[in-house]
Amino acid sequence: RSTIVKALCEETDIELVNSINPFRLEGQKTAAMEVCDQLGCVPVIHALPVGNAGNITAYWRGYREYKEAGQTQGLPRMFGFQAEGAAPLVLGHVVESPQTVASAIRIGNPASWALALQAVEESDGCLHMVSDEEILQAYQMVACEEGVFCEPASAASIAGIYKLNREGLLPQEASIVCTLTGHGLKDPDTGLSVSYRPVTVPATREAVAAQLTA
Repeated sequence: RSTIVKALCEETDIELVNSINPFRLEGQKTAAMEVCDQLGCVPVIHALPVGNAGNITAYWRGYREYKEAGQTQGLPRMFGFQAEGAAPLVLGHVVESPQTVASAIRIGNPASWALALQAVEESDGCLHMVSDEEILQAYQMVACEEGVFCEPASAASIAGIYKLNREGLLPQEASIVCTLTGHGLKDPDTGLSVSYRPVTVPATREAVAAQLTA
């Protein structure tokens, strides 16, 4: 599909706005600067879901340029997380038929492949895979605990950090930023299929009162 889209953009007036477009990365990089401004410092680790790999590329660029401008003192380690069924960067080869519940990162040949690997290497970061089960657990957790309705792909960053923490691979007391890259309404079907079902009662005062005190 990406080959078809690129060909159409070259032959028509259609503008390609995915990670191949350098203007997109230039815009995305400013989010790293906002992170520094909000925290008042650079986080130790910045974790992101990785699909087309534009975000991890752009954030790293933003952190580097902010440091070069004298606005910060250090740089974070960039941690990227892919779904097990769509993890070309982790596996080191194109995935012809990527499969994952996290549709936004269901990508087998990322547009920013080389730049993402460069970001991870330069920052002493890492790339890992998380299962769909781990993604959905994080997806539900962030909704229940934080009231944030993100899309499943977004939850890959949180799922990855939880996984590394369970395995004892995170530094103690480190400041960690997880980027949630998309709103849950990008994938409402998953939300409906995995959410907790509300309790239903008859529309009477007595029934509601009984449920509240049950």
